[in-house]
Amino acid sequence: MTVELAYDRIGPDGDAPAVVLLGSLGSTRAMWDPQVAALSAAHEVIAVDLRGHGESPTPAGPYKIDELAGDVLALLDRLGRGTVHLVGLSLGGAVAQWLAAHAPTRVRSLTLLCTAAKFGAAQGWLDRAATVRADGTAAIADAVVARWFTDGLAERDPALIERSRTMIENTDDEGYAACCSAIASWDGRADLARITAPTLVIAGAQDPATTPADLRLVAEGIANSTLHVLDPAAHLASIEQAGPVSALIAAHIAGPVPRAETSTATAFDAGMRVRRAVLGDAHVDRAVAATTEFTAPFQDFITRTAWGDVWQRPGLDHHTRRLLTLAILTAVGNTHELDMHIRAALRAGVDPAELAEVFLHTAIYAGVPNSNLAFGLGKAALAEGVGPVEADTEEEPHQP
Repeated sequence: MTVELAYDRIGPDGDAPAVVLLGSLGSTRAMWDPQVAALSAAHEVIAVDLRGHGESPTPAGPYKIDELAGDVLALLDRLGRGTVHLVGLSLGGAVAQWLAAHAPTRVRSLTLLCTAAKFGAAQGWLDRAATVRADGTAAIADAVVARWFTDGLAERDPALIERSRTMIENTDDEGYAACCSAIASWDGRADLARITAPTLVIAGAQDPATTPADLRLVAEGIANSTLHVLDPAAHLASIEQAGPVSALIAAHIAGPVPRAETSTATAFDAGMRVRRAVLGDAHVDRAVAATTEFTAPFQDFITRTAWGDVWQRPGLDHHTRRLLTLAILTAVGNTHELDMHIRAALRAGVDPAELAEVFLHTAIYAGVPNSNLAFGLGKAALAEGVGPVEADTEEEPHQP
């Protein structure tokens, strides 16, 4: 069940998509004050308190990221906002990733700051939740603030440090702990390839919680994305580098370069990112290594046109395009391409039961023999143990 989130809405109310700001664990919407001031002159800006934070309600936990995202969707529905520019930092970045992957028609552009597709090992978050429930948020406030800002900023602005510590201490204990549980169970790595919105990824060079390497993995998983690393900046880069962050967001939501002005090299690079996200690095590396002078024009064409253009269009997410591709290849009986895409789908974590539904449906409209072939190829791949490729995990949890 969703809750009615507290929010501030500032700036002109027009036809253009609003800018929605989702904050970090332990913060209130006040953390976005620099961006609200910078963006609200030209844009409608909606700064939100997630459930359990600020003035938003605190239902009993534990929470899940999809529940926090459902609250945001309910707020947008109440405000009559269809498509928005979505900006999320840390926990807010996880919520933003879920929305971009599962409600793509609601996200015009995506900005992810100091976040991750998976925040380390779950146990550390469960331990922190237990500490907060036992001793309150005051018990972890100093340690959290130390990760929010660089030492240099902390020395220059002790008043900022004190305000930030108070913000954490005033966060509802159960709300904080329940959101720790949401982070513990969050793993959005498999969904990154489903995100089609133009995406800006921002990391802080000195962020010990979500490192530049974490943000690079996010950027590599989202085909239409750009990574910026700000230095100096720790976890709350939106405050430490307020001017550059606001400028980057403003430029990003202004829109991409028109298609006609996009260079061939840019289209190829974008296509290669999508191709790797869908088919996997091993397959693409083999294809690239096998390229000859004779086949090079075709490799360039297919990378730019199929992967860099059609697969990047915002109308369908990558998961839907993957299932359509399997159905079409089954219908036309293209054994080689079908086998490749079945294996790529299994490695990407697509449920074999979902593949079976695609092949059953195709049998009705394209014929039983072709679907029989598809089932045979899928059965062989499963018998060989083809399945999800696990990304490397951290032994110690990241601690925003």
